Amino acid sequence: MSTMINSYKDLKVWNKAMDLTTMVYDALKTFPPKEEYGLSSQMRRSSVSIPSNIAEGYGRNSTLDYCRFLQIALGSAYELETQVELAHRLNYIDNETTQKLAGQLSEVGRMLNSMINKIKPDKDKTQNANNQTDNIE
Repeated sequence: MSTMINSYKDLKVWNKAMDLTTMVYDALKTFPPKEEYGLSSQMRRSSVSIPSNIAEGYGRNSTLDYCRFLQIALGSAYELETQVELAHRLNYIDNETTQKLAGQLSEVGRMLNSMINKIKPDKDKTQNANNQTDNIE
């Protein structure tokens, strides 16, 4: 039984991205005040960008536009992943928080990749598959 999608708010990936954003905001409470306009600000923006682009893409009248906004959301997830790693290396977040954020980021990334591959035109799928690496680490 599939759930009817009437709004971007019905999308599991949007809800997971919203949960991720909340997790990021919670983690930022432990950052030093000197980072308010530095790494903290960047992490807020990139985390908010993920569900925002999912929502904006959903509201577009074109599958190509929707796919593009999902790709932007995925790019923001990669950006946030880098920022989480940096925050961990700077000892702003502990191992447990880092692992929770990384796990949620991984799940959101997989979901976005799956959506992109399902809606992307066939020509782009073939071209993209030829340019992808198996593991990005």
